[in-house]
Amino acid sequence: MQEYRLKVSSEDSGCRLDLYLFKYFEKLNLGFSRTYIQSLIQDEKVRLNGEVRLKPHCKLKHDDEITVYVEEKKEESLLAENIPLDIVYEDEDLAIINKPIGLVVHAAPGNYQHTLVNALLYHFKELSSVSALRPGIVHRLDKATSGLIVIAKNNQTHLSLAAQFAEHSIKRKYIAIVKGRMEFKENVIELPIGRDPIKRERMSISFGPESRYAKTYYRSLKRKEDFSLLELEPYTGRTHQLRVHLAHIGHPILGDKKYGRDKKFSRLALHAKYLGFIHPRTKKFIEFTSEIPEEFTNFLEST
Repeated sequence: MQEYRLKVSSEDSGCRLDLYLFKYFEKLNLGFSRTYIQSLIQDEKVRLNGEVRLKPHCKLKHDDEITVYVEEKKEESLLAENIPLDIVYEDEDLAIINKPIGLVVHAAPGNYQHTLVNALLYHFKELSSVSALRPGIVHRLDKATSGLIVIAKNNQTHLSLAAQFAEHSIKRKYIAIVKGRMEFKENVIELPIGRDPIKRERMSISFGPESRYAKTYYRSLKRKEDFSLLELEPYTGRTHQLRVHLAHIGHPILGDKKYGRDKKFSRLALHAKYLGFIHPRTKKFIEFTSEIPEEFTNFLEST
């Protein structure tokens, strides 16, 4: 049984209990749905100031103390698979992987094989166990996105990196090729994102109560009539954030079958090229870069 102790800040005063817990566990990348959080509350696994509360909509106050008890259940055993990995860096606490396109990061119901996690279990003796189904995984990249991802080998490293992601202090840069000529050399897209009300497998710009604040910086590296090459820096890390933001302003990423219709590119033209953060053990800032994929350079040279 894993125990979590939280203290409500003044910023979260007035927030619903279930929503507060959902946001907290989302920062830890544990994959807890809001429905699961509500089931914990109803099953008396949540205590507020030492008392059991059975109402998910209970409003919180500043300095409230919350204790959550979570019994992680493995729905299916995760097997190690000899999937080749491009290991950019490795030490006793973490590893940096250059993920190829097409590789799903972690297991999910109905998909417990052929993921990055299965490969990690084969290549590394130790991985963080904060999440039973996501050992080592602190953050994620979409299946169709290539590039750098950090892996935690122990729980202390995992929680330190998760906190940096939550504080938006980890530096990330992506390269993308988008449809059309960008109007501005650089700009900020600051629009909230939520689940699409009709197509639930998609995200969309939303101003409803369930939407989340999202912010993306972009800089145009090359602008032509039919496409633009961008450097992107996500301040937040919402699901499909870069894809949704760019599609919303009329410049979907080339090869994006979910949020765009342009078929000029053979894959999603999105690559995580840079990652920088404070090392949990040494407390020194470390940074890593990845070469732009060959598909990108070939496209740029031929147009």
